Amino acid sequence: MLVSEVMLQQTQAARVVPAFQAFMERFPSLEDLAGSPRADVLRAWGRLGYPRRAVALHRTAAEIVARHGGVIPGDPGELVKLPGVGDYTAAAIASLAYGMPEAAVDTNVRRVWARVDHGAEADDVPRSALDRAARTWLDRRDPAAWNQALMDLGREVCKPRPRCDACPLQPWCGFAVSGRPARAPVRRRSPFEGSLRQVRGQVMEALRERSPRTLAQLSEHADEPPERVAEAVRGLHRDGVVTATPSALDARVRGRVSLPET
Repeated sequence: MLVSEVMLQQTQAARVVPAFQAFMERFPSLEDLAGSPRADVLRAWGRLGYPRRAVALHRTAAEIVARHGGVIPGDPGELVKLPGVGDYTAAAIASLAYGMPEAAVDTNVRRVWARVDHGAEADDVPRSALDRAARTWLDRRDPAAWNQALMDLGREVCKPRPRCDACPLQPWCGFAVSGRPARAPVRRRSPFEGSLRQVRGQVMEALRERSPRTLAQLSEHADEPPERVAEAVRGLHRDGVVTATPSALDARVRGRVSLPET
């Protein structure tokens, strides 16, 4: 549950499923994950993106082994103390894995309650009000099933262009009753192509194949100037995703960059 929830942060489920299965085969227990070099964890993370999540997950596994005897805590207050675990992830783990009465509120769930409770779009309602609605409506007898059903409802039915005729909440929905049209979804052009994030991904791809590498080799792999690759490396270095010599951080082509072993 911990691994899947971290992987699902900022990543669609269809991409997560094969990555999750492969990751769990490589690290079948928290002890296996905590005891492995960070470089192995980053290689296993592969092309899933946002590799700082893998770093946080590695640190979290070590903390759970050291502080909780290898057992993931069920208390949301303890969960949010772990690296990379925010309020949503803590609530999802507590409710889905432990049956704790916690409302797991993601973007899809907020859209549901904005429409049902306020007859509006989520952007027009304070987040605190939507979180409060989610807690108020929560089925405390079976919070796991309730949270999962709401996530599915928001993803499959109460979309930006809602399918109100298929929604079980339609009779109680302020948005449906009002008859107002859904706001047309804004189609944003992907900022990935040509971005620094793309260069970071190219650096990680090269290092997963062979580590260490010089900055010159990474520049050649990415087909980017050394200064731009060094900028990407500095960000990855700050996130604990790579280790780099000072000369690599200064864009000197002899600098070396590697995946961290600890």
